Amino acid sequence: MAGKGGGEKLIANNKKAYHDYFIEEKYETGIELAGTEVKSLRMGKCSIKEAFVRIHNGEVFIEHMHITPYEKGNIFNKDPLRTRKLLLHRREISKLSGSVAQKGYTIVPLRVYFKDSLVKVEIGLARGKKLYDKRHDIAEKDQRREAERDMKVRLQ
Repeated sequence: MAGKGGGEKLIANNKKAYHDYFIEEKYETGIELAGTEVKSLRMGKCSIKEAFVRIHNGEVFIEHMHITPYEKGNIFNKDPLRTRKLLLHRREISKLSGSVAQKGYTIVPLRVYFKDSLVKVEIGLARGKKLYDKRHDIAEKDQRREAERDMKVRLQ
């Protein structure tokens, strides 16, 4: 498997998650998909902006992940917003469920990508940001942008 060299190809990214949450830990998970969904993902037709992850009966599910139906598919197309199962080790699931139950954390999807020929979902154990945290992050980003702009002007 090491000789394939396929690398990673990003399908969808959730930038809003980094704005709304502090990401404590990240996990790479597999996802259970139908054949036409994979074909649609190969064309980049996916959105995880509204998606969230929940644990139910010791299994992890992603909800409201939108995969546009495959155009050339017919009766095999599935509901674009259906609940899909995420594939994690039992140990990771118990660790996540313990964190969510005790400390008030939530699990958010961060990105969907191809790793070699497999579809992977990166999820993050996240803690919600307060309004002042968001303002602080925006101020830092503005300062960084200003500094880059000043450096660019000096270099020219």
